[in-house]
Amino acid sequence: MKVLIADPIAKTAIAEIERCGIEVDDLSSLPKEELVDKVGVYDCMVVRSATKVRKEMIDNMGKMKLIIRGGVGIDNIDVSYAEEKGIKVMNTPAASSISVAELALAHMLALSRHIVKGSIGIKEGKWEKKALKGVELFGKTLGIIGLGRIGRELAKRGKALGMKVIAYDPYLKIEGMEMVDLDTLLKDSDYISIHTPLTDETRYLIEKNAFEKMKKEAILVNCARGGVVDEDALVEALKEGKIAGAGLDVFEVEPPNVSELMRLPNVTFTPHIGALTKEAQQRIGEEVVKIIKNELQ
Repeated sequence: MKVLIADPIAKTAIAEIERCGIEVDDLSSLPKEELVDKVGVYDCMVVRSATKVRKEMIDNMGKMKLIIRGGVGIDNIDVSYAEEKGIKVMNTPAASSISVAELALAHMLALSRHIVKGSIGIKEGKWEKKALKGVELFGKTLGIIGLGRIGRELAKRGKALGMKVIAYDPYLKIEGMEMVDLDTLLKDSDYISIHTPLTDETRYLIEKNAFEKMKKEAILVNCARGGVVDEDALVEALKEGKIAGAGLDVFEVEPPNVSELMRLPNVTFTPHIGALTKEAQQRIGEEVVKIIKNELQ
């Protein structure tokens, strides 16, 4: 039994897999285009978000039984084609929920209190106290799009800060949560945080018409998938003052091209690090080990 590690996971997880008598090859540092020719001899492959498992790679999987995505979304894997070939696809949806929710909250706080601009100003010898008047999250309305595990973790934290929390999810109804339609959420929210997968249904869910419905004071946070937000429409909304700011951990193209969006002062950026905490990485590794033990032994 051989396992291919295509993207980095906790070394403790690799050691635990090896203790099960399974051979593990860590090829996470290999250029992604070279993986296509390596997958044929493995029974299981572990990926994160960097490795794209498409038709060409799947066609080379002569022995593959299982692909594990260490994380939530599986849009980097052609799941239907893999399953046609008899390959099971699994993920670790609960492992990184808290980390992603906390990052979404961090973007909200950073934008509300101008933390990035203040940091840069201090480093440049500026004392811009009067120009950095912020707003409190307390008493504001947080609208959450998508009430999966991450959305629910963010809801807990929003309520703990004294925010009113509303949510839109066409597939879930959570007891104790005020569920609204998308238009109501867009119109009533001071902060909007996206927590949906990227599907045909959610691609460009937030586009020009959506921005027209938002408050001018609204802050949009996307720690889900880049394609859910139309970046051209976002640039227009920010430049024209249709919304107050945006926090982005994900982009339509990753890494993103340097663009007009990057030059706007009312946007905070992180390089798709929602799940990149020590605790989340440990939990992801533990979940990967559990899946391998259950599925391959």
